[in-house]
Amino acid sequence: MSAPALDAGLWGLLIGPLVEFGFMRRALVGCIALSLSCAPVGVFLLLRRMSLTGDAMAHAVLPGAAIGYLIAGLSLPAMTLGGVVAGLLVAVGSGLVARSTVLREDASLAAFYLISLALGVLIVSTRGSSVDLLHVLFGTVLALDDAALALLVGTSIVTLLALALLYRPLVLECLDPQFLRSVSRFSALAHYGFLCLLVINLVAGFHALGTLMAVGIMVLPAASARLWVRSVPAMMVLATLLALAASVVGLLLSYHVEWPTSPAIVLCLGATYLGSLVLGRQGLWRGGSRAARRHLQR
Repeated sequence: MSAPALDAGLWGLLIGPLVEFGFMRRALVGCIALSLSCAPVGVFLLLRRMSLTGDAMAHAVLPGAAIGYLIAGLSLPAMTLGGVVAGLLVAVGSGLVARSTVLREDASLAAFYLISLALGVLIVSTRGSSVDLLHVLFGTVLALDDAALALLVGTSIVTLLALALLYRPLVLECLDPQFLRSVSRFSALAHYGFLCLLVINLVAGFHALGTLMAVGIMVLPAASARLWVRSVPAMMVLATLLALAASVVGLLLSYHVEWPTSPAIVLCLGATYLGSLVLGRQGLWRGGSRAARRHLQR
């Protein structure tokens, strides 16, 4: 194959779809915005051992978005406001239940999110069509309009600014929350500020990837990065780069193979995680070899 033909083939395979089609360009911009905001939030979610909490919160925003849909149809402001309110209510409600009863926070959160998920699916399925339900559950990343892109970019900017301001309290809370409470007044601000960032990113991700897939772009890149690097800044940068790369590959796969876009992106993120799990510096291969050497030295 000649060089011009090879270049043309690579262009058509890798670059052309992202440049020539408006819906692919919009999807790419949306995925970039999500990667820049969700991946760093996912790092702190992982370090705080709240990965399953993020999954629960992703489902918890569904009834609020469904009520917004019930009132105003597929209205971005109504569904966004409803999702944010529902997510915050579930986060605060589960915390209050954990502090006021014998139930631990994980049990109360699981109960709230199951009720929320069932209620949201019921509202959308009874008041809308099966297409509307699929859009809510799996997102419409290939149909992002100007308002949705503005929401994603705005969320990314707010998240990055908030993380820059709260970086030190957030890191301290991950490492030693008791120490942070004893020496700083910012403990509560860091805790509840992080929950707010988690909710708004899940709501933004909900519009692009759907309520079932939104948490994937948070947890999977962060878990992959943790298997390669140790420092928090390096984890944030690597998680963002992995999320960007997997999003681009997922978009191209969905275009060429005609797969659903949101599952394709999350599967690429999952493949990245599995590869990191085996080959990463803290993964099964190298980490297992070090563990075996330590065992033999004993």
